[in-house]
Amino acid sequence: MRIVHVLGTRPNFVKMAPLIAAITRRMPDADQAIVHTGQHYDRLMSEIFFEQLGVPAPDYMLEVGSGTHAQQTARVMERLEPLLVENRPDLVVVPGDVNSTVAAALTAVKLEIPVAHLESGLRSYDRTMPEEINRIVTDQISDILYVHSEEALRNLELEGIPAERAHFVGNTMIDSLVALQDRFQPLQSCREFGLEPGTYLLVTLHRPALVDSPLLFEAVAALNQVSEVMPVLFPVHPRTRARLAGNAELSENLHLVDPAGYLEFLSLEADAGAVLTDSGGIQEETTYLGIPCFTLRDNTERPVTIELGTNILLGLDPARIAEIPGIIAGRDPEASSDPPPLWDGRAADRIADLLAD
Repeated sequence: MRIVHVLGTRPNFVKMAPLIAAITRRMPDADQAIVHTGQHYDRLMSEIFFEQLGVPAPDYMLEVGSGTHAQQTARVMERLEPLLVENRPDLVVVPGDVNSTVAAALTAVKLEIPVAHLESGLRSYDRTMPEEINRIVTDQISDILYVHSEEALRNLELEGIPAERAHFVGNTMIDSLVALQDRFQPLQSCREFGLEPGTYLLVTLHRPALVDSPLLFEAVAALNQVSEVMPVLFPVHPRTRARLAGNAELSENLHLVDPAGYLEFLSLEADAGAVLTDSGGIQEETTYLGIPCFTLRDNTERPVTIELGTNILLGLDPARIAEIPGIIAGRDPEASSDPPPLWDGRAADRIADLLAD
């Protein structure tokens, strides 16, 4: 079997690393190739993941870089097509919901190459989000849909996708977290910033609706307010840092730092008192780790995290950030919940077994 994996952004690496490893174990004769589209091209945002997750170096680099949604999608399709024509794989695997995902799926389908979509069926039901369009289109044209939560199966059924195309396998992002737990838990990376475990708010914000609008400065003002009660640690994307430079006053307890490597970030996450995010993957990781999560969005495509009580939607309302210390103080310190079904570190093995069969 010849398999091409198409990766483009930071979360893609985390989701695909366990699957590539599991296929290697289960089908040692399989010919696997990795295509890195370069949608995230900053070293701290992408290449370091290959080093820390043990993924083999990419066989092909498309170097599409940044641009509009149309530009990125078009570049991936133009540069991927000749590779697929030359290699003629039996399967193209695409993870997640970014522009690289839908571009690779469209390219393969038009060449009549089967497509498997990892993390299928997630829906925010907000079509103003580019990721929502990418999810819907990719699920409709993929031949195999790997689903990580039960509500995702229901979403696919409502959209008329035949049940035999969908397989409930679990969450490969949690596979990576479980596999590396012994490596990141002892790190206590927060101490590098003079912080004690369990005392600080970890922040990660990246969506254009927030960081490319005046809401970013409202969020910083609210974080300054939170920092009077608990330290705030904010690993900042280079583009966001550039927007803030000279345009926002920062409290001395609001620490803007460079993006962390995967292990270091997981350490910061596991030791946080709480996490503020607009990322889907971090909602999942905090749910598994049992860390209170606050999501600065009007909706989430991970409703299971809300149902379990580990995640609270604040809405796209930066003023509500100031409520976080009070909500944390009112939580039951003994409260805990089990992870969702099949979030057990073995999702990639289930997929490899299905492929082998």
